[in-house]
Amino acid sequence: MKLQVLDTERCVGCQLCMFACCRMQGQGGLAKARIGVRSVGGLERGFIVVVCRRCEDPFCAKVCPTGALTPKEGGGVQLELDRCIGCGHCREACLIGAVFWDEETEKPMICIHCGYCAAFCPHGVLRFEREAEDGPGPLT
Repeated sequence: MKLQVLDTERCVGCQLCMFACCRMQGQGGLAKARIGVRSVGGLERGFIVVVCRRCEDPFCAKVCPTGALTPKEGGGVQLELDRCIGCGHCREACLIGAVFWDEETEKPMICIHCGYCAAFCPHGVLRFEREAEDGPGPLT
């Protein structure tokens, strides 16, 4: 499964993807979002959508001293929170800033590519694509 950012020019900064991400986790607000919408100059200059791009050789996993982040086949990482010590090296290593931080637990939050957020984007900025070997997932 792969979440793709199709066209940031269409993003109006509504943050519905972020609210959906938190809702998927049973949370309200935006604090637990694993996707981010950031302004690059407001409505005049637009917005960017920051989400894990599923690197083939993820820097975040390379710098993890405890092995809490392990590379997944096809790209991205698997996070094992019980192994994480909250050092923040993964957040610093991510070139696009897609390792978000949980201020309560002092641990990282990384998109798992469930695709829930894409269903709530009213402007077609996000697309969730199933790869043949993925099989059924949370969205049909």
